[in-house]
Amino acid sequence: MGNKDTMQLFENKKIRSVWDEEKEEWFFSIVDVVAVLTESPNPNNYWKVLKSRLIKEGNQTVTNCNQLKLRSPKDGKKYKTDVADTEQLLRIIQSIPSPKAEPFKLWLAEVGKERIEETIDPELTIDRALETYLKKGYSREWINQRLQAIQVRKELTDEWTDRGVKKGREFAILTDEITRAWSGLSTRQYKDFKGLKKENLRDNMSTTELVLNMLAETSTKDISKAEKPETFEENVSVAKEGGGIAGIARKALEERIGKSVITSENAVQLNAIVSDMIESSAAVAEERTEDENDSD
Repeated sequence: MGNKDTMQLFENKKIRSVWDEEKEEWFFSIVDVVAVLTESPNPNNYWKVLKSRLIKEGNQTVTNCNQLKLRSPKDGKKYKTDVADTEQLLRIIQSIPSPKAEPFKLWLAEVGKERIEETIDPELTIDRALETYLKKGYSREWINQRLQAIQVRKELTDEWTDRGVKKGREFAILTDEITRAWSGLSTRQYKDFKGLKKENLRDNMSTTELVLNMLAETSTKDISKAEKPETFEENVSVAKEGGGIAGIARKALEERIGKSVITSENAVQLNAIVSDMIESSAAVAEERTEDENDSD
């Protein structure tokens, strides 16, 4: 695994963490989190007792926790340390009676509440997505494309489910084939090109990239509906063909404009460009207003 050690800060206290490139997941030192939440003089012992109790209770979260070599803050050497991914960590936090754990518990409760509401009324999902993207500074034009892309993706995954494709690994493999076929890059290579880790690739695409990705996914869906693939290998073939159609469109566009439409810019940079354009437009409008006032 391509693991990279780093530090995360929580209330100015260091929490050791590891980024797993293969799994695209953060793993955090459990004892460091325990130290922050409990302020125990012996967090190692606290975690040892808590871990033993949770195992006796049959808590699968603790059973599934991994151990990775993390650098000790005491002597700088690496030792095997209990770590947990984000989901596991949040579940462990619920077992710690600490006032500092309450924000996490409240957040989890709110997320659960929203999921139930969205199941009853799917429009809430779109409304919340729109609100989230606006807060992040995306333009309304980009947001409209992104919401359409979400719908296209949903139609494709529904088709995959109907064809017996399994969620998780098989979905990821087919997505990777589509991405490679239209962009020339695997999903991981595409993310690396944009400097991304866990972030959603589509949230960091330009409008043109989004449109081409939508063409690739909707082409895959339409071909799948027409051919009705029965095996996973046949679904892989359809994914390559659907992505290839968008790949042809990409190459034709690039030949016409004389440059690649695959950009290394991510959401932060793309939003900065939009902000600059808005500021420039506002400045021009202001100058025109001043000129008109001077001429009166």
